[in-house]
Amino acid sequence: MSLALKLLALAALLLPSCTVVSSPEQRKNLASKVMAPERDLLGDAMSDHMYFSREASHGGNGIGGGGCGCN
Repeated sequence: MSLALKLLALAALLLPSCTVVSSPEQRKNLASKVMAPERDLLGDAMSDHMYFSREASHGGNGIGGGGCGCN
């Protein structure tokens, strides 16, 4: 086994991607509005409208009308 592969395996063991959030300060930071996936409701609605208009689909994500983009 090469040295680079050994170092990569060691890094994979020492750098886990999951951790326990125990202190209230850490929970406060993770619960901020910036961390919410639905923080930009208007932008999400506009993106959905553009996607469904381009795909010529009817309905979909609560967007009415066809593929013309006029609704």
